[in-house]
Amino acid sequence: EVQLQASGGGLVQAGRSLRLSCAASGFTSYGSVAWFRQAPGKEREGVSCIRSYSNGPTYAESVKGRFTSSRDNAKNTMYLQMNSLKPEDTAVYYCAIRFTRPLAYMCLDPSSYNFWGQGTQVTVSS
Repeated sequence: EVQLQASGGGLVQAGRSLRLSCAASGFTSYGSVAWFRQAPGKEREGVSCIRSYSNGPTYAESVKGRFTSSRDNAKNTMYLQMNSLKPEDTAVYYCAIRFTRPLAYMCLDPSSYNFWGQGTQVTVSS
């Protein structure tokens, strides 16, 4: 059974940092892993994704230069290092995984992902 568990969220002041982790199990290979977030009243949006078949991560424009995603395939864990946090980063953050390379979808399109963690709350105060 594929399982994803996100952790590391919390309440921080603007300008501070958090590191989110996503522990995954139940598989040995994948297509892409990704972080998404959803703020109250807003659509779920892509934050960062990493393709198993490419070298570097992809980021949403709103987090470029502040967030860094990484993966440790041996540990089946991915991370999201969030620096210089802003109040607009407040959201529930979800990790997700897909096992194929759907040509019709972008790496940050949530509809292309089949397995999701429960999410971890990140709250940034001003």
